[in-house]
Amino acid sequence: MSPHGLPTTRDAGPFDPPPAITRLRESRPVSPLVFPDGHRGWLVTGYDAARQVLADTRFSSRLDLDVVHVPYETPGIPAATEPSPPMPGVFIAMDPPDHTRLRKRLTGAFTVRRMRVLEERVAEITERQLDHLAGLAPPVDLVAEFALPVPSLVICELLGVPYADRETFQANSAKFLVRDQDLAEKMAALGALTGYLAELVIRKRAEPEDDILSDLAAHEDLTVEELTGVAFLLLLAGHETTANMLALGTFALLEHPDQLAELRADPELVPNAVEELLRYLAIADIFYRYATEDLELAGETIPKGSTVVLSLLAANHDPERFDGGLDIHRKARGHLSFGHGVHQCLGQQLARVELRTGFQALLRRFPTLRLAIPAEDVRLRADMNIYGVHELPVTWTAD
Repeated sequence: MSPHGLPTTRDAGPFDPPPAITRLRESRPVSPLVFPDGHRGWLVTGYDAARQVLADTRFSSRLDLDVVHVPYETPGIPAATEPSPPMPGVFIAMDPPDHTRLRKRLTGAFTVRRMRVLEERVAEITERQLDHLAGLAPPVDLVAEFALPVPSLVICELLGVPYADRETFQANSAKFLVRDQDLAEKMAALGALTGYLAELVIRKRAEPEDDILSDLAAHEDLTVEELTGVAFLLLLAGHETTANMLALGTFALLEHPDQLAELRADPELVPNAVEELLRYLAIADIFYRYATEDLELAGETIPKGSTVVLSLLAANHDPERFDGGLDIHRKARGHLSFGHGVHQCLGQQLARVELRTGFQALLRRFPTLRLAIPAEDVRLRADMNIYGVHELPVTWTAD
């Protein structure tokens, strides 16, 4: 029986895939999926199949190939009758050669070498934010006071976005990412964000500074619309993903006290733990591809025109590839949380730097950190396109 719509309820707890998705992966890792609008597409939950889809560019990323079918009920969205073009510059919704042209402009900005140079600055920003946290009277919300400010400060500095404007872009980013948001509200948030960024890139082109947006604006072949789209993608991805990994990762460690104690005792385990947390949590879970021809996948025939939904969380929990739950000793390289193939996350080295620095410093500075409310009362972002927690109330014992 093909499921109708994508199962999204986190009945197995805050960290595991929905049980309905786990059952599908066990019985049929590439399974038919009936969308709410009646489209008959496919859901990929197995690790090998997901990796194959991400590596094969015949599974297109282009939104304008067909009408966009959403696998869960979304209020306010009229029935689409024709494909909608992707926003200029948003290269995650493009295929080569368009994708290649924009992405190559950015590869120099996110090299391992540049991230190493940035590491010292990330450490300074992290320590300063923890000084602020230490000055507050617990309980405090770790999201608002640590997990969100650190990546926001870093990405603002890297891109050249004034941090003073953070409340506006954070609020609009959050509105844009609400899964069941009314379309008019979602588009208003998007319009506010892109309007702000368009003004910024025009300013960078006229008066360049030492930042990524100025570097990009120097390329005359990129239009203001493309620069705005790239800036939108980098700003949104640069603070929302890492912020949610820091908060949800802390929650996961607090819920695994034995592993947390090991991590405190041996900080050299942190880089390994970061990879495992990335695998285990897969906060950017649902991705889409579009079959450009009839394709074979895990013994199934995917007809041309099918929308293929990938659950990276389910793939990362596939026992055929990764056995068991959270294990900070696991060598989790090969996880799909940064994607795979030509669209593999450009900012993954930056994310690793921020996560390693953030977790290491937080555990060192707050050795008695614990939840201030029962775990079941933590508000999960099951309503958002990037998963995490809305707030994480924590407390600690003062020295």
